Amino acid sequence: MRRTALYSRSSPAAPPPEPAASPAADAAPRPPWRQRLAAALRHPGLLWTAVGALALGPALTHSPWFNPAPRQLTQDDINAAVLHTLQNKALPSQAARAAAMVGPSLVRVEGLVEGRKDKKGHAEMGRGVGTGVVIIDNGTILTNLHVVQGAQRITVTFADGLESPAGILNIQPENDLAVLRAHRIPDDLQAATMRSTGDLAPGDEVVAIGFPFGIGPSVSAGVVSGLKRSLRSPEGGQQMSNLIQFDAAANPGNSGGPLITMDGQVVGIVTAILNPTTARTFLGIGFAVPIENAATAAGQPPF
Repeated sequence: MRRTALYSRSSPAAPPPEPAASPAADAAPRPPWRQRLAAALRHPGLLWTAVGALALGPALTHSPWFNPAPRQLTQDDINAAVLHTLQNKALPSQAARAAAMVGPSLVRVEGLVEGRKDKKGHAEMGRGVGTGVVIIDNGTILTNLHVVQGAQRITVTFADGLESPAGILNIQPENDLAVLRAHRIPDDLQAATMRSTGDLAPGDEVVAIGFPFGIGPSVSAGVVSGLKRSLRSPEGGQQMSNLIQFDAAANPGNSGGPLITMDGQVVGIVTAILNPTTARTFLGIGFAVPIENAATAAGQPPF
C-alpha cells in the first residue's frame, strides 16, 4: 500500500502588524496658545466670550472708574507757583502798571499863538506845549487854561497818533483849568478813570505823566507831600487853593497832565511848580488841582 505522505505547502510568514501611529509622533507639540485656540474653536461660546472681553477691555481702562481723581491743589501748591513766577519773571512796577492804565487817555496839547511880526510883516507863531487827559470818550479833554489861553489854534494828539483840532468848551480861571473838545477822535478812545481825593493822604504814592519840554509821554513817580495847599499861579497870577502838593518830577509841558494813584486813577491835574529862580525847572515841589474841581469844570457830577 502506497503511503501517501501528507504535507502542506507552507506560505511565507506575514509580517507582524505595525503598531498604530501615535498623534504625538507625527506632529510637533502645539504651543499652549494654539491649544487654547483649538479648544475655543471646539466651543463657540468660549470664543465669543473672549472676543467680548477683548472689545470691552479698552473701554474699561478709559472708564472714569479706572482713572484716579486729580489731586486737589493746596495752598502750598499755589504759594510755590507764585514764588516760582516771582523768582523767574520780572513783573512791571506799580508805576509802570499805573502809567499803562492811563496811557490811552493821555493827550499832547499844542496852542499856536500869534507873536510879533517879522521884518516882512508876517506874524510869527509861538507854540505852547502842554498835556491833557480824556475824561469823556466823546473827546472831552481836561488841561490847564494857561496852555491854551490866547491860542489862535489848538491841536491835540491822541495816544494812537491821531491829530485833531480842538475847541474850548469851558474854562475855570480860578483853578487854571480848561475843558477842550476834539473835532476828531480815535474809534477806540478811552476815558481815564477819576477818583475822589477824600481818602488821599500825605505819603501816598502818585505818578505824573506828561510832555515836559515837549518830550514824552514821560512818567515820573513820587508821593503826595501835602494837601490843601495854596499858591499864586506863576502863569496867570491868580491865587489858587486846595491844591495837592507832590514831589514827582514835573516841568513846563507837564501842565494839564494827570496826577494818578498807583491803581491808575486820576486824582488831580498838574498845574504848577514852585521855583524861586527864573529857571522854571523842577525843584521838588509841584501842585495839582484836585479832580473834584476839574470834574466840575467839565460839568461832571461831583464824587
